[in-house]
Amino acid sequence: MSGTARGRFADYGRPRRVDGGLRARSTRGAIGRSWWSRRFLEVLESFALGTRLTRGRSYARAGQVVSLEIAPGMVSAVVQGSRAQPYQVRIALSPFPAALWSRIEDELAAQAFFSARLLAGDLPAELEELFAAAGGPLFPAGIDELVQHCSCPDFAVPCKHLAATFYLLAEAFDADPFQLLHWRGRARAELLDRLRALRAAAGGTDGAADAGAGDRPSTADDAAASAPAGPAADTVDVPAVGAARAVAGLPPAPLAEAVDRFWLPPVPLPDRPPSLATGPDLLLRQLGPPAPAIGGPGLVERLRRAYRALGGS
Repeated sequence: MSGTARGRFADYGRPRRVDGGLRARSTRGAIGRSWWSRRFLEVLESFALGTRLTRGRSYARAGQVVSLEIAPGMVSAVVQGSRAQPYQVRIALSPFPAALWSRIEDELAAQAFFSARLLAGDLPAELEELFAAAGGPLFPAGIDELVQHCSCPDFAVPCKHLAATFYLLAEAFDADPFQLLHWRGRARAELLDRLRALRAAAGGTDGAADAGAGDRPSTADDAAASAPAGPAADTVDVPAVGAARAVAGLPPAPLAEAVDRFWLPPVPLPDRPPSLATGPDLLLRQLGPPAPAIGGPGLVERLRRAYRALGGS
């Protein structure tokens, strides 16, 4: 390392401890529990950021991120490093324009499956496909779509402060999946209100009735009832999801022919897997002797006799 570089980073050391910082819930292994947070990190790693991201994992788990805010098109964070002054971090991603959001909302409202899941606070995996088909990919398609900035002197992008922000952002998506949509330009309340209004206009239901859609599974009848009537029905082309995808290619069966097969499986059930023949006291042989306070080795022997008696009856 040159003398200039050594002078530039001479005051670097262990990061200053933060009281009350945002700490990643994951203490080891991968970060991200939901499909959308894991998908977000997978997309970042596909941009050849994998090794750079890991630099900030220890920062995220140590609670070095002081604050994290998500707004349409912008994520702002304050990250404490080794210097006294924390670093300012910004990650920008262009929000969807209003016309694109209107098209997405129309397609979401056209299927009860999406409305019910979103009203229940969940993002179905099929949502990524719907957004892409509507012309608005849910996740960035290239690294150039993300504008990353950190006030630290490190020239690497992302630096460990940006990387720590990415990890905490993924966990924020875990805690509230609508934060991902908020980053893309649509707040939770605004989106759900819009879906209720579209569903009410299409199906003649009120918003209060649709608000309970998340309490029961959606059906094909729900989807049919929610589709726009008349010529407008031909203008909404959304992919089949859930059970509709599995039965889309099956021909309709007359009711009279289906009644006698109602309780029969559509395909033969697989054979029951073979079970291992073992003695009734197998579990006792695998466990160690219990503590003296609850009977010690004598308890094991009494249980063994009881198991053998029950097994032979």
